[in-house]
Amino acid sequence: MNIKITSDSTCDLSSDLLEKYNIDIIPLHIEKENDMFQDGVDIFPEDIFKHVYAGGALCTTSAVNPDEYQLFFQSLVGQYEAVIHINLGSGFSSCYQNACIAAKDFANVFVVDSRNLSTGQGHVVMEAAVKAQAACSANDILKHLERIIPKIRASFLLDRLDYMVKGGRCSSVLALGANLLSLKPCIEVEDGKMKVGKKYRGTLQKCLLHYVEDKLEQRSIIIPERIFVTHTTINPETAKSVIDAVNQTKHFEHVYETDAGCTVSSHCGPGTLGILFIES
Repeated sequence: MNIKITSDSTCDLSSDLLEKYNIDIIPLHIEKENDMFQDGVDIFPEDIFKHVYAGGALCTTSAVNPDEYQLFFQSLVGQYEAVIHINLGSGFSSCYQNACIAAKDFANVFVVDSRNLSTGQGHVVMEAAVKAQAACSANDILKHLERIIPKIRASFLLDRLDYMVKGGRCSSVLALGANLLSLKPCIEVEDGKMKVGKKYRGTLQKCLLHYVEDKLEQRSIIIPERIFVTHTTINPETAKSVIDAVNQTKHFEHVYETDAGCTVSSHCGPGTLGILFIES
């Protein structure tokens, strides 16, 4: 079977993985001071952070519209037996709904709600791409994704809450209390939505190492094939300490470090890091 796997820019996979598995990406839109950009094309997380640090308003994100999806799918359908497009979770954006509208015009385009974000979504993309390279049928891939999606565990530890507050996803009272107590909240994806999990206290590096310890405590039920360590702009030594801690478990065949794109960066700010994996 000659099947094409595609996704939104929110899947946060590295360019190496996208190239290796022949995955095409369509970018979401980022608005900065009334100017519109494309995520990962002409705007990057460091541009957002520099803008906000200089006193600019928080950037906002918007979904790919149905016409854009239609053009995207049209460019691929003639080359492949099927196109499987994996969206940012429908609980976070209208991308999934818009892609479904566009896909109605094509008999061989199948749209999947990842019910996740960042490399939680990336895991779904990777699972589909591996199956596609193994010449599985579109139906078999879709059934596999249906089984895998509920087993993906995605979470991030936030260093700061001002981006969440500005974006309307966190109260200023909660942010003030967290800052006064040096708390770093863990944001978890559950049932396709974000919730606040455990709050850690101390320096970012100390909190991250405790967070990794907690998340990997039950690693016997975690599929060892891959884990993502995904972060926004962060001190390289801090990121390295997390990767070292993950590697020390000797559980995972592949530990992928990836950079969060503009969507996660716009909502979570710098110093955000998560580990994302699949349970058996």
